[in-house]
Amino acid sequence: MIDLRGRVHGGVLAVWGSLVMGVVTSGAQEPPSPAPRWTVVHCGSLLAVPGQPVQQTMTVVVRDGVIDNVLPGFTDPANLPELANARVSVVDLGDRLVLPGLIDCHTHLTGEYTADIRLRRVEETDADSAIRGVVYARRTLEAGFTTVRNVGSSGDAAFALRDAIRAGLVAGPRILVAGESISPTGGHSDSTLGYREDLFAMPEAMQGIADGTAACRRAVRAQVKRGADVIKLTATGGVLSATAAGTEQQFFADELEAIVETAHLLGRKVAAHAHGTRGINAALRAGVDSIEHGTFLDDESISLFKKTGAVLVPTILAGKTVAERARIEGYFPPPVAQKARRVGPEIQDAFARAYRGGVTIAFGTDSGVSHHGENAREFAYMVEAGMSEADAIISATINAARLLGLEDHVGTIEAGKAADLIATAGNPLLDISELERVVFVMRGGRVYKGP
Repeated sequence: MIDLRGRVHGGVLAVWGSLVMGVVTSGAQEPPSPAPRWTVVHCGSLLAVPGQPVQQTMTVVVRDGVIDNVLPGFTDPANLPELANARVSVVDLGDRLVLPGLIDCHTHLTGEYTADIRLRRVEETDADSAIRGVVYARRTLEAGFTTVRNVGSSGDAAFALRDAIRAGLVAGPRILVAGESISPTGGHSDSTLGYREDLFAMPEAMQGIADGTAACRRAVRAQVKRGADVIKLTATGGVLSATAAGTEQQFFADELEAIVETAHLLGRKVAAHAHGTRGINAALRAGVDSIEHGTFLDDESISLFKKTGAVLVPTILAGKTVAERARIEGYFPPPVAQKARRVGPEIQDAFARAYRGGVTIAFGTDSGVSHHGENAREFAYMVEAGMSEADAIISATINAARLLGLEDHVGTIEAGKAADLIATAGNPLLDISELERVVFVMRGGRVYKGP
């Protein structure tokens, strides 16, 4: 028996040894690399770098989702040595104007505001938000927005959506996610406002609610722990929160400083929702990277923007939307309707004053307040307020990419950057509304709309 067990055991060891050796041997031979995916895009007109002249009859060569080269003329792939014997897709946009994929710095992709939203918040789950997010992400991408910043959402839906898009499981724009907005108790982003106290547990750091400097630091760290790419804070009251607390400053100066300092220590930029003048200026003095809305900014605000290098994300479309809906009887609760009537009409004028004052503008819509997929309506309001068509496009490409820290990857059509391309039938430098009718969308080298 002893000999038998020894022989069996030895046989097992021999088999195991051969398996291990097989793994080691096979591991020493690296599998062949997959053949590169090449796409050649023929562009009738090309606005490769917004702010520079449009080029006529150009070719963009894409390798594995990255721009490999930008060449004059309609280049025949057969004339490119690196494409010899390669499988190449050719996209004919010979009668279109091609420009970089657009960037929206202020979205809420996992929801849309409706008259019954307060009821929906106690009926729907995070899963519902995730499913809606998949639909809204596709609409946003097909509208020409290949990158967005999602500045505030409850639960895990936005993180799951970001990761699913990144993995190629669903179609959508590249997303930077903030997680929960940092807000004081009873502040604009306290999701329990106006509900019975027994419906929800008291929100804390993981839900973004913080009072005092230590709690503010904890709330920032909690969002980073959850996977936040950027930190969003509510420096003032807001329009759509169900409270009559107004739209002025809600955090104390030391709390704002604690949030910004902690976020920057952790390598995250800070976007500050701010309507009221005191709140805008306090957030700018605290060192935030962007002001969202900026409704009641003043001359001091403009000076602080330029001194600190902060960027304004105006969201005129949201202001127009809430002002229109406030005229519908019963659409908003009374405190919300009152704020919407006051704030909504002011945002476009604030934007105009900031633009004339030399403040850097990055495109943002607050989509989710308005309908997803209609983001490009913001451009017409910007131009109506006095911004040139060229600067409006720069705000949604170069400026937005820089604000998001993605300027090395997106914002222009240059070698080494992601192949995020869109096309229009007409010239948006002559008629900005052409961006509301995008006919072609490529993100990361993959075509999602068009030929």
